[in-house]
Formats: sequence, C-alpha cells, structure tokens
Amino acid sequence: MLEVAAHLLDEERDDFRARLRLLVESPGSTWPPIDPQGWVDSRGYATRELGTTVGEFAAERRQSVSWLRGLEGVDWERSYAHPQLGSLAAGDLLASWVAHDALHVRQLAGLEWAWVGRLAEPFATAYAGSW
Repeated sequence: MLEVAAHLLDEERDDFRARLRLLVESPGSTWPPIDPQGWVDSRGYATRELGTTVGEFAAERRQSVSWLRGLEGVDWERSYAHPQLGSLAAGDLLASWVAHDALHVRQLAGLEWAWVGRLAEPFATAYAGSW
C-alpha cells in the first residue's frame, strides 16, 4: 500500500498535472521524462512512511484540483505527439488521470482484501463474498 501511495504522489506531481499544465499553458513544450517503475527504487518508496506519503498526496491533489478549477477556455483537443502512444489530446490526458486513480483504488482494494484474509486466519472471509 505504501508503494501505491508513493506512486500516486509522484504521478500527481510529476506526471499528470505537470504534463497537462505544459500542454495547456505551453503548447509545443517537450514533456520531461518520467520513470514510474524506476522511481520505486530511486525515490525510496519502501523507506517512506505511509501517513506522511498520503498527506503529501492529499496536498498535491488539492493543488491539482485548485489549478483545474481555475482553468478557463482550455482547448481540450490540443494534443501532444507522445513517442509511444501517438497523439494525446489534453482531454485524453485528463480522462487518463482520473482512470489512473481508479486503477489504483482497485489495486488498493485488492491489497486490503488479501491482507484482511491473512489477518483473519485461521478464520475465513468467504461469507463476505468473493473478490
């Protein structure tokens, strides 16, 4: 769960918001490189504290929401030529940001489900339903 929270923090700050901001405010700018898989080690995800990391994510999310609410007259069709994915419109990036959250909420639910199952031993969680 800690690694997922750290990933969400970094994606909030260094990927989705940063890249959408560039696309909206500085069209034609090259996006900075990201390395989500490499960040696990290079940014020391395992050495972080969960509560602090979640708090940092919440603060970054508040900044993102504030920035998004302040946008006016955005051309959501404006696109970026991504080297692997092809043309990405600003609207695609925003929708992907929300979908990314949903993927990780699902991941966190699965991790919690497995953790509760282990904590419950020797009892079973079958009465709860199946995952």
